[in-house]
Amino acid sequence: MEFKSLLAERTEIMGASAIREILKVVSEPGMISLAGGIPAPESFPMEIIGELTERVIGKYSSRAFQYDLTEGFMPLQEQLAVLLQERGIKVDPCDVNIASGSQGVLDAMAKILISIGDKIAVEAPTYLGAISAFNPYQPEYIRMDTDDSGLIPESLDEILTCHKIKFIYLVPTFQNPTGRTIPLERRERIADIIIRHNALLVEDDPYGSLRYHGTDIPPIKTLAPLNVVYVSTLSKIFAPGLRIGFFTGPELIRKWLVLVKQGTDLHTSTFNQALAAEYLSGGYLKKHLPVILGLYKPKQAAMLNAIKRYFPKNFKCSPSDGGMFFWVRGPGGVDMEKVYYKALKRKVAFVPGKFFYTKEGEGIETMRLNYTMSSENTLERAIEILGDVLKEI
Repeated sequence: MEFKSLLAERTEIMGASAIREILKVVSEPGMISLAGGIPAPESFPMEIIGELTERVIGKYSSRAFQYDLTEGFMPLQEQLAVLLQERGIKVDPCDVNIASGSQGVLDAMAKILISIGDKIAVEAPTYLGAISAFNPYQPEYIRMDTDDSGLIPESLDEILTCHKIKFIYLVPTFQNPTGRTIPLERRERIADIIIRHNALLVEDDPYGSLRYHGTDIPPIKTLAPLNVVYVSTLSKIFAPGLRIGFFTGPELIRKWLVLVKQGTDLHTSTFNQALAAEYLSGGYLKKHLPVILGLYKPKQAAMLNAIKRYFPKNFKCSPSDGGMFFWVRGPGGVDMEKVYYKALKRKVAFVPGKFFYTKEGEGIETMRLNYTMSSENTLERAIEILGDVLKEI
């Protein structure tokens, strides 16, 4: 039987994630991967998983293995409300909903908000996973200008003035792919702009807890609470395999996101949510987060120092105080995809930056480098190899 004719039209614009395809090379013997945005396995709190499991079974018994509410496991909603309070976001537990990773929220947002041809405002560059979630619903992307301090507010104001934008998508803190953070003064201007234009902002914050330098900056949600859907995850500060994402936002949006989830997976794993609830309520996150930061901070420093030492001087690295990535821009005319294939022959993988842009032909000269998955010595060796490749082009 020929099945291709049965596929929905939307599959014509769907494809395998470019990064997922790139990551297939990671398993090759001897390959050093600077490609994935993956937490280091040693960052997982494995020493307490057994203890958490005992606590869950002792406290919840069979309830932890039963169907539960689509909105979320109430003990976890309560703990996430506390976590959000610490980030300056004041919400009741019932206003925090659980998802199967923050990626599940992005797909659900697209499903309820995007009709074919709707205009979505995104940073240039932006998170590839968001593009993958939005693409099947066939939006038109309107790119917003950025610099080393993230989104330029004047660009957002101009776009909202000239276009009918369905929603804005931002990763304001330690952005994927650039590692940049929007400073407070810009966040205040962005908040004023979206309030003035009565616009909806989706604020994606998976990396905010991974700060190695400086002080925390309030989420935009705290500055424009009625105009922002705030999305976050425990993947980077607990374990990504548990798939615990969460969000809070305007009541009508939350209602529809819950309805979508009912048709997708009914609810996120009750047992995994219970583990997360005990992780937070027992104070384990407060004890373990410094361990994660202590693991990543020297890795970030090792990569940055190596970039300064080995990359050609006409390559610029964007500043970053946290997260998992550095963003490097070469001079015009450099094709980082060609560099990627040359680097593969030297057993080093990274992600060419062009995949993070919605406008074809943009970002050819950029690359994203991840530092969480390798040791400091390995990072230095990989950057030295990359530097040699860059000097040959």
